[in-house]
Amino acid sequence: MNILIAEDEMVSRRLLEKFLTDIGHTVESVSNGVEAWERVSRKPVRVIVSDWKMPDMDGLELCRKIRAEGREDYTYFILLSSVTRTKDNFMQAARAGVDDFLSKPLNHDEIWMRLRVAERILSFTRQIKQLESILPICAYCKKIRNDGDYWEQLETYMNEHAGLDFSHSICPDCYDEHVVPEIEAMKKGSYLDS
Repeated sequence: MNILIAEDEMVSRRLLEKFLTDIGHTVESVSNGVEAWERVSRKPVRVIVSDWKMPDMDGLELCRKIRAEGREDYTYFILLSSVTRTKDNFMQAARAGVDDFLSKPLNHDEIWMRLRVAERILSFTRQIKQLESILPICAYCKKIRNDGDYWEQLETYMNEHAGLDFSHSICPDCYDEHVVPEIEAMKKGSYLDS
């Protein structure tokens, strides 16, 4: 998994980077929130492990900026903190959009376990995104099932969801299969008899 570390303490950053690399992750690291924001703005990452207290931009502000962008691909955000775990701290982190909150000094088992959770959640978000891109259409009448679980004509659905209007025509294959026989039947007078 591709992970970005934002940590201003060089020793902590290097130790975390080595541990995450050793367990098979691709890791980039920066020393503050501004550098992390610049990196994420250039190329989004799936997981960020960020210290809370950093110069220039702290971890909460970084998380808020990422959430405010509303990216299509979700970024899982783990906040590290040496401050006491209090209800107020948890609430601040939750309001900022933090997914996970770990105390420093880090326990390798805890970070490994939280990254496993991140992998599962990111996998689920990919699956949901794929399912949302599937459009249920009736194999017979070609009506589309909308979000309200009602079936509506293709033209109506596309107009409401994509702003498309339709002009009806007949393709060459359908012309040969349907229209030509009808014209021939009309010429023979048998069209009205059937």
